[in-house]
Amino acid sequence: MNTGTGPGVFTSDGSPVEFYAAIAAAGEPEIIQRAVPAGGSILELGSGAGRVTRALAAFGYGVVAVDESAEMLARVEGAERVHARIEDLALDRRFDAVLLASLLVHVPEVSTRQRFLDCCRRHVRDDGVVVIQWIPLDVRATWSVGTTFARSGFTTTITEFAPSGPELVDLTLRYETDGRRWTQSIVERPLSDDQLTAALAGAGLVVDRFLTPDRTWLAARPSP
Repeated sequence: MNTGTGPGVFTSDGSPVEFYAAIAAAGEPEIIQRAVPAGGSILELGSGAGRVTRALAAFGYGVVAVDESAEMLARVEGAERVHARIEDLALDRRFDAVLLASLLVHVPEVSTRQRFLDCCRRHVRDDGVVVIQWIPLDVRATWSVGTTFARSGFTTTITEFAPSGPELVDLTLRYETDGRRWTQSIVERPLSDDQLTAALAGAGLVVDRFLTPDRTWLAARPSP
């Protein structure tokens, strides 16, 4: 079970609301902008407190932000807000782009991951794009306890990193900003390139291109 420690409210997956409300985007909107035409519509799945949402809206995109946490959604600005679980979402419209960031594709349950990807396909236009954030195995191999990522006024440090059952990883992250500290413990399912390709194919999607040199962001399109 995902857990967290620190000041303020936590979501069911252990995400600290106050932390995510306090920090700004760290380059994600610019990556997404490479894949989505100017002025397009974006369905953001798992928007959290809206740190990426605000920047996308400022770029001129029409954003619909979806999150299962009412506490997170209350912090979202500049977008239509939908309180729902990703796997249950069934809006009567489709979008130029669907965003599945925050490494949600690494959810530990295979069936939930597939439902996330099915939701992406269900809501993207046939000529649209699905933007996904993931961690390739070669990037994950560079991680260890003590690895720190410094971004836009906050730092994330890996404090626990160990296998947890078949094909799962236990991961604890420490977040710090403005003298405050939180931790979040999660379970992830790493994906090889072949596993990612197969999961996308199961939802009727195919990799179109990678958006960053480290391949941690990709654009997928509906299969022909």
